[in-house]
Amino acid sequence: MSVSLLSRNVARKLLFIQFLAIMASGLLFSLKDPFWGASALSGGMAVWLPNIMFMIFAWRHQVSTPAKGRVAWSFALGEGVKVLATFALLVVALAVLKAVFLPLIVTWILALVVQIVAPAVINNKG
Repeated sequence: MSVSLLSRNVARKLLFIQFLAIMASGLLFSLKDPFWGASALSGGMAVWLPNIMFMIFAWRHQVSTPAKGRVAWSFALGEGVKVLATFALLVVALAVLKAVFLPLIVTWILALVVQIVAPAVINNKG
């Protein structure tokens, strides 16, 4: 199996595990109040949607093999856009949707922790 295909499979698994964690958190917060559940989902989506955008960006740039220096710049640009998108989604959730802060931030942190821990678990099992 090529490295490209392997990294795509790991990325898909990571996004799926992250999605499941966000949904579980949203469901648990919904037990207290449906608006808390929606706030939790918006916090998780503030991480998950930019991750999807970054993965698509990375896969599209993986097709062509750019010069060595361009790989770093491409990655930095993708990460910068991802951080800005995350910030924008959090602002929309808090300012426009008036999300409850606690479930939003807890699910946001949960999604970030899953993003860090899941690849190690996936690589050890695979």
